Amino acid sequence: MFTEYKNLPNNSRVWIYQSDREFTAKEIAFISEKAVDFINQWTRHGDDLKGSFTIKYNQFLVLAVDESFNNVSGCSIDSSVRFIKELENELQLDLMNKLNVTFKDNENVNLVKLSDFQRFAKEQKVTSETIVFNNMVNTKADFENNWEIAAKDSWHKRFLV
Repeated sequence: MFTEYKNLPNNSRVWIYQSDREFTAKEIAFISEKAVDFINQWTRHGDDLKGSFTIKYNQFLVLAVDESFNNVSGCSIDSSVRFIKELENELQLDLMNKLNVTFKDNENVNLVKLSDFQRFAKEQKVTSETIVFNNMVNTKADFENNWEIAAKDSWHKRFLV
């Protein structure tokens, strides 16, 4: 059952899917329509899930579920992954590559391979103050407060000089 993202409680569970490129305006409309349709039929063993989504920087798709309404199960998570894979196929993009890293350079969002991020850190093109996207957050509150953070405060810190 779809609800507006802003109406979800802060303890809602989130999954962040980072695209290997920016979405076009047409793709955002397509993703939004498909996401609402998916969430409206998303269930856990036949019980409705109350969920939502948001798109950030035209490059990140965030799915969210209010687990105080109903908890997700392995099967419901699997169905969300199938939904993401369908989007990947239909739009010819990669939303599941965990070896891509994103960070900000002023207001620009940069996506690089992990190996390039490591090299940039070694060359100090990326520093402890560089804003990175911590896609490992798992609640709405964490997403709102700890998703865009300084590299020194994220798992990315292990690569810093």
